[in-house]
Amino acid sequence: MKIGFLVNPIAGMGGSVALKGTDGEETLRRALELGASPMAGARAAEAVKLFAAHAAGCEFLAPEGAMGADILRAAGISPTVLFEAKEATAAVDTRRAARLMAEAGVDLIVFAGGDGTARDICAEIGDAVPVVGIPAGVKIHSGVYAKKPQAAGMLVSNFLQGRVKRFVLAEVEDIDEEAFRDNIVRARLYGYMRVPDDREFMQERKSGGGAGTAEEAANLATFLALSMDESTVYLIGSGSTTMQLTNKLGVNGTLLGVDAVKGGRQIGKDLTSQAIKKLLAEAPREKRALIITVIGGQGHIFGRGNQQLSPDVLRMIPKENITVAASPSKMAQLFGKALIADTGDPSLDAEFKGYIPVVTGHSRKMLFKVS
Repeated sequence: MKIGFLVNPIAGMGGSVALKGTDGEETLRRALELGASPMAGARAAEAVKLFAAHAAGCEFLAPEGAMGADILRAAGISPTVLFEAKEATAAVDTRRAARLMAEAGVDLIVFAGGDGTARDICAEIGDAVPVVGIPAGVKIHSGVYAKKPQAAGMLVSNFLQGRVKRFVLAEVEDIDEEAFRDNIVRARLYGYMRVPDDREFMQERKSGGGAGTAEEAANLATFLALSMDESTVYLIGSGSTTMQLTNKLGVNGTLLGVDAVKGGRQIGKDLTSQAIKKLLAEAPREKRALIITVIGGQGHIFGRGNQQLSPDVLRMIPKENITVAASPSKMAQLFGKALIADTGDPSLDAEFKGYIPVVTGHSRKMLFKVS
């Protein structure tokens, strides 16, 4: 069996510094200036350690260095090197690796990245080779990724043991940048790739329109606004649901960023992880709060489009002061699936496991499981 293994080392670097992505040289330069550091390799390594025990007898093909080979070697897997990757990698390197893997006849391509990485791979191989994506990007609309790195590792482990028999086509989507410039979040379809038919480990594509009806959204925003304490620092996460709250408060909120308010006044806009930590440090622990929403169709509450809420940030906020808010329509889109915390720190993810209340309207809550 031949397995292609590919990491986009710069994927996700823009998240903690509020850049909403890392596509393009200019965005990467800004991310580095703001103090961003690579994280895709670490997330890929979380997956590899779960399937390394079943890699014997398989040939792994990977680019040299941070694009794959280093991570495989660290897990005890000796790869066949496809090419020497440059220190500064780009989309052309991802596309070259995918093309070479397909030409070598791999049975599966495992890759770590975000929607941009999936677009590049799809452009080269289409649905010719099955893939499993390890989520490492800022925003992930595509349905070709596992729910978390650990889920990707377990799924690849099953594949290596011959336990994955069925595949389906999944959408490769990325944000429509033209619409985004008009403050509208909308994904554009770029193609399809073949993925394991496994709802336990694979995530759904992100669904839009999750704010619900105008009446639902207004009801929810009003209740949240009336529930806020004047002396508490509130972080308000990204998304159209929470944007309704900032509109209700009369502050200039950020659709895809994290803002801060206190006493009905905006004290931070589109904050980076470092800026959030500085802001929270100035408030007593019991006066720190967070309001977030759920990613429609996927169920993530952390790790998708809100990496500014890093593990360090989340540990500064009492768990009981974290409010998850979503319209009844958005929760219905999950069809009973559990919510997902993918903070980047497995030990912190474990702390969020269990049942949490989700505020869905005026004095209305639903208990939902966090997996």
